[in-house]
Amino acid sequence: QVQLVESGGGLVQPGGSLRLSCAASASITSINEMGWYRQAPGKQRELVATITGGGSTNYTDSVKGRFTISRDYAKNTAYLQMNSLKPEDTAVYYCHAHEAGLPALGINAMDYWGKGTLVTVSS
Repeated sequence: QVQLVESGGGLVQPGGSLRLSCAASASITSINEMGWYRQAPGKQRELVATITGGGSTNYTDSVKGRFTISRDYAKNTAYLQMNSLKPEDTAVYYCHAHEAGLPALGINAMDYWGKGTLVTVSS
């Protein structure tokens, strides 16, 4: 069963824009933080951006001013707007969601990952 599904990747020219979407299953009801990670060829997976349940955002330095993470709570969906794309942004982008636990009820926190969407920035 797929619980996080990314979409919106593709081929774009340098300086162009893409918007990635991450749709979480409605069964995941207690997401308190979502984020985007990426893995370039031959590189480790790295954090790109996160957004908390309260709307606070954090970005890796290389994307500040170019990328914007947002969230639609009604749709249980996160987005990553990517502007001024550079060839070095080329990577598989993965969505992540952290679901809060409820210790009083014996419910543990959980982490969910999508299977990724490929972004290629090239002329």
